[in-house]
Amino acid sequence: MFIRTFFVVPTILLALLSNPDVARSQNLTTDEATKQLHRVIGFYRNHVGYEGAWLWRYAADLSAQEGEGEATRTSGWTQPPGTPTVGEAFLNAWRLTDDSQCLEAAIEAAQALVRSQLVSGGWSDHFDLAEPGRRRYRYRSDGNKAGERNNTTFDDNKTQSAMMLLMHVDEALTFRDPQIHEAVEYGLQNILAAQYPNGAWPQQFSEPPNAADFPVKKASYPKSWSRTHPKEKYTSYYTLNDNNMSHIVEMLLEANRIYKRQDCFDAARRTGDFFLLAQMPEPQPGWAQQYSSDMHPMWARKFEPAAITGGESQAVMNTLILLYSTTGDRRYVETLPKAFEYYERSKLADGKLARFYELQTNRPLYFTKDYELTYSDDDMPTHYSFKVSSKLDRLRKYYEKALSADVPVRTKPPEGKRAERSEKLEREARRVIEALDDRGAWVERGSMRHQKADLDVIDMRTFVKRLEPLARYAGSE
Repeated sequence: MFIRTFFVVPTILLALLSNPDVARSQNLTTDEATKQLHRVIGFYRNHVGYEGAWLWRYAADLSAQEGEGEATRTSGWTQPPGTPTVGEAFLNAWRLTDDSQCLEAAIEAAQALVRSQLVSGGWSDHFDLAEPGRRRYRYRSDGNKAGERNNTTFDDNKTQSAMMLLMHVDEALTFRDPQIHEAVEYGLQNILAAQYPNGAWPQQFSEPPNAADFPVKKASYPKSWSRTHPKEKYTSYYTLNDNNMSHIVEMLLEANRIYKRQDCFDAARRTGDFFLLAQMPEPQPGWAQQYSSDMHPMWARKFEPAAITGGESQAVMNTLILLYSTTGDRRYVETLPKAFEYYERSKLADGKLARFYELQTNRPLYFTKDYELTYSDDDMPTHYSFKVSSKLDRLRKYYEKALSADVPVRTKPPEGKRAERSEKLEREARRVIEALDDRGAWVERGSMRHQKADLDVIDMRTFVKRLEPLARYAGSE
């Protein structure tokens, strides 16, 4: 009978057996929760991550690891949910608990980013803290021994999230760590120098742009555009793809809050000015994913045509409202009503928006699995979202609330307010504790790109999600 019950509820019984303090206690105490928090942090720091470098996913037996691609044991990823995301999770746990082990883990992640900062000022998608992986990159910390790769990338919130973590750790330490503080200063200096004259940003850069090559123009439709991928380099285009510029604005506004940097505040405003320039004229007053220096929508990857986008445009609208709320400059929202109207009438039958709309005709564009451009959604690749959720209702509420509020609204530092202890908070903490294995890891069934079959994995998205309720209860009052 016992054996039968064991197999019905193995997770709970195994958790109780591996967490005897929790099993014996009728009510979970904050001391017990803190003990479990330390167990989790200790296992992940000592056995999963590498000296503050974090990837996306690890085999549960720690025999393999990966970010967006395959990775070495000594490497980290900057794109969320990699090193910056994990570091922010530790920092948030420290704010909730005032626990030194949480802060030490956040500092370690920040130090890994200091060691992997490029001479160009930012970060690549991947970094390595040991040889031979380091030889490929031009890291500041390697001096004359540095390699060649020196492209700072904004793609997928990589450099922006890395800068955010460094700034937040710098603030938490009251600017007393000279290496972290100097890395922030160097990063901001080089990032600001990469901004185009019209306020836009590239996808990647290694040096400041030549202003003469990028005249300030308003967006317009090209006389013609290729329906096949031109295979041209696109990293210098004015890039909205993956909400890159919206993340840059958020990072610059945070730099202004923490350091009172007027130059960062002004750069954020200039990005808003670019968004106004980049809004297409009728009949499609939306935005493209990327633009040439002539301010024409352009191709990027083979499945990203010159088109108006229903995806990134929503982030642009959100950022324009944020800039209005932050600056009080009404220019940033005056153009939104016609954008709302355009995207409302562009909704698909299921209420979603197409990722791409054909220039001027506004017909939704898709790709076949062979990457041929088509008007049909019958044979689409599955690795990319060619249809996106509409957030127009939420955006409209945000817009209306901003118009009715007192502006400008000044941003505030993150609060470290202790949670009030409750039964709900205790249930959430128990739930994540019971999900731990006997090492202190959250293991789940999943997949890895370079493994042939599903396997047990340690996913850092799960770690970030579950660390917070555990820390919240451990620090509750």
